[in-house]
Amino acid sequence: MSEAPRVEIDTALRFAKSAPAPRLRLHVEREAAAPTTRHVSVDGERVRVGSHPSNDLVLDDPSVSRFHFDLVRRKDGWIVRDSGSTNGTMIRGVRIGEALLPPGEVHLDVADSRVRVEEAGWGAEVDLLDQPTFGTLFGRSIAMRKLFAILERVAAHDTNVLIEGESGTGKELVATEIVRRSARSRKPLVVVDCGAISPTLIESELFGHARGAFTGADRDRTGAFEAANGGTLFLDEIGELPLELQPKLLRALEAREVRKLGETQARKVDVRVVTATNRVLEREVNEGRFREDLYFRLSVVTVRVPPLRERPEDIALLVDAFLDALGGKASAHLFSAEVLEHMSRHPWPGNVRELRNFVERAIVFQSADTPIQSSRTASNPPAAPTPDIELSFGEAKARAVAAFEEAYFAALLAWADGNISRAARKAKMDRMHLHRLAQHYGLREGRGLRD
Repeated sequence: MSEAPRVEIDTALRFAKSAPAPRLRLHVEREAAAPTTRHVSVDGERVRVGSHPSNDLVLDDPSVSRFHFDLVRRKDGWIVRDSGSTNGTMIRGVRIGEALLPPGEVHLDVADSRVRVEEAGWGAEVDLLDQPTFGTLFGRSIAMRKLFAILERVAAHDTNVLIEGESGTGKELVATEIVRRSARSRKPLVVVDCGAISPTLIESELFGHARGAFTGADRDRTGAFEAANGGTLFLDEIGELPLELQPKLLRALEAREVRKLGETQARKVDVRVVTATNRVLEREVNEGRFREDLYFRLSVVTVRVPPLRERPEDIALLVDAFLDALGGKASAHLFSAEVLEHMSRHPWPGNVRELRNFVERAIVFQSADTPIQSSRTASNPPAAPTPDIELSFGEAKARAVAAFEEAYFAALLAWADGNISRAARKAKMDRMHLHRLAQHYGLREGRGLRD
């Protein structure tokens, strides 16, 4: 692999080299149903609470889940997010999944415990990288320059890294930039998408197989671990890895050896493992879908890629980068200050990938006036369609169900990038049934659907 390109810094930009981290003060007022007084101050943009010793605040309460909830700093304040806990997280007696904390002190009831959350200003300074690009990553926002500084440090060490982020945020680009700056940059980089491979084939994909190991194995196959020997193995969408295969992956990481299907001899491997997921793995651990020991083995360092809606100030920079990459510099006039301001208010559920597609369509049609729908909130749900009372109840219901199904499956397949198997697992439905529905609603045409 070639060396990382030299990054040119725009000297006209004046960036700070550090910024203060937000600070929260957590007061434990009740623990396992017993009154107590305990205080913890935590600096950072994410604070985890639960009974496991790895949390920032550890509650000694058997009714509290290992990873019970976390507090995440966003542009509009602190979000409290339940991690799929058994007994729930409550605010004022209401059980929440995710909620924006109201201003001031807030009491969170956590099973038989109570935690009072208080914003405490700003804490220690954190590093920012003094440049608006990091290889193929772009961002002037503080969130991205914090990420760049973290990646610079992570790349210099040979530790396992877990990259978290929503679909379309650029997790694979982050992994690539880590590798390009690492001591293994000239060694193999092997990418395996755990969500795009049939569960029956993924063991062979990772560890390889010997000829005759199973029906159809007519030749030896080298697995991803062996192919990446000396280099890096990037396991994308690690949250999709079947539970029954997770102990084998853990064993490979701990013993640094793999055994092909159909063989008894283990082979030593020297591989750095970088993983990525759009799931919250603590929730997967709580719900028994992901092994706790594997989670900690993979997340020695965890990197979070912010969604585009949290960094709208980066949109103009990204548009310029996409215009350049797509050979569309002549179309720059389409993105006036008014258009960019409108784009900054869009939530971009598909993140940077959606933005790139929007720029490409603008170049093709020479128009950036494609309507961008504003996000709807729970307090402003989409209006229900007016029912046609000239139809019978059965006919009207059938039409409403069909409209819902078409919209749902279109969004589902867009989320899965056309991967039918991945979409079926997400929706917890039979893959062939989803195939038939996609055909029924004409969703296969021009969408590049695949298994």
